[in-house]
Amino acid sequence: MEHIKTYYREDVQTNGKNLRFEGPISSEQIDRYDYHPGLIAFRQPKEQKKALMGIAELPEGRINVAVDDGVIVGYVTFVYPDPLERWSESPLDNLLELGAIEVAHEYRGFKIGSRLLELSMYDDAMEDYIIITTEYYWHWDLKNSNTTVWGYRKFMEKMMNKGGLEWMATDDPEISSHPANCLLVRIGNRVSMEDVQTFDQIRFTDRFLF
Repeated sequence: MEHIKTYYREDVQTNGKNLRFEGPISSEQIDRYDYHPGLIAFRQPKEQKKALMGIAELPEGRINVAVDDGVIVGYVTFVYPDPLERWSESPLDNLLELGAIEVAHEYRGFKIGSRLLELSMYDDAMEDYIIITTEYYWHWDLKNSNTTVWGYRKFMEKMMNKGGLEWMATDDPEISSHPANCLLVRIGNRVSMEDVQTFDQIRFTDRFLF
């Protein structure tokens, strides 16, 4: 399929800061920005910035960012599912994974994650995709969140709802390994019933259990 990407930008004043929310942005634009040193959830800052640039260069890859005075302070990525997960076995070329969302610690509480997700869905092309995110409690920043695993799960689900992603059941073993883990999905309004049925077959490979 053709992956159409339409750029959007919003300038928002919040908590005394003038933040720019924009995307999908190119690898070149990411390179021009500085990268907040506190964005270390997945890799060290320099390596993660390179990873974002690589995703932006993929035909399906989408990077949306929050920027404060030329510094990326938050981002969300959309890409084809990880080859190590069952979702990559799908024959669907319109199945994207919200692979990562991260906000620098000092910017949390500004609803940056929610705004990034809302901005991500402005592009009408997103109505052609099934978008998933797999939430695992061991990826969550429980140490700095001052909440329980269930409080964090509620927070993550509420934030993902801002992008139209809703909880869906699955028999995926990794998700099923802990009750706080979950699959969240957004099905675009132009996705065919056949594609939805194919996706359902991936969600449940052991239907005899249900």
